[in-house]
Amino acid sequence: MTKVALIGAAAGLVGVAALALGYQAGRSDVVVASAVPEMSSTAASTTDRAEIEGIVRNYLINNPEVMIEVQTALTAKQEAAQKEASTEVISENRDKIFQSPMDAVFGNPKGDVTIVEFFDYNCGYCKKALPDMDALLKSDPNLRFVMKEFPILGADSTRAHIVAKAFKALMPDKYLEFHRDLLGGEGRATEASAMAIAIKLGANEAQIREKMLSPEVTKAFNENFELANSLSITGTPSYVVGNEVVPGALGADVLAEKISHIRNK
Repeated sequence: MTKVALIGAAAGLVGVAALALGYQAGRSDVVVASAVPEMSSTAASTTDRAEIEGIVRNYLINNPEVMIEVQTALTAKQEAAQKEASTEVISENRDKIFQSPMDAVFGNPKGDVTIVEFFDYNCGYCKKALPDMDALLKSDPNLRFVMKEFPILGADSTRAHIVAKAFKALMPDKYLEFHRDLLGGEGRATEASAMAIAIKLGANEAQIREKMLSPEVTKAFNENFELANSLSITGTPSYVVGNEVVPGALGADVLAEKISHIRNK
């Protein structure tokens, strides 16, 4: 539990105490004014505040686990609200998320379950997740895997992804091989390294560079960034599985369980 989280929990408890203080102060003013006319309502309120703040402070010191319980409850509530919001966004943008012609599709194009992955070619966790995708595609002939390019790790990533988009548009049948080489390669993905892979796979560099200037490439990235923002996706890899946003490199086993859950609904 971080210091910030504990402070947030404590603030919540103090807020509750403040409500009690307001109520108690309102009652005490009447009683004190009646019994001791010369005492001002301000003095009575100050006394009550000091007393209640002391009670709250002592209680929190003696029961610090309460702050953890409050923070846990708050986190669960926030996660539930975020999940509900993401489900609504997915429902309203199903075609853009699952059926965009600008995204690469691996596996079975007509598969009964689709996994959507937001990724960056320079993301270390995306590199680790590549074997997970390969394992799932190998073991599940009815799986459809959609790749959403989401370059968020600097200019090198952006330029590498632009080359990738151009290559996919010109040589879609070889894009999976290109993807594996670039994402699975050592070192940082750059425009130069992406172009070298494209040329190795038979692409014409002049055609690639011309395609890199296409408005369709910019449109594809803009759409993916808008979707990620709507889904509160800020890191890679992040997945959309069914009606759920799942962040992080979870591993093939966890993703397989989610696929099975969707099929068994």
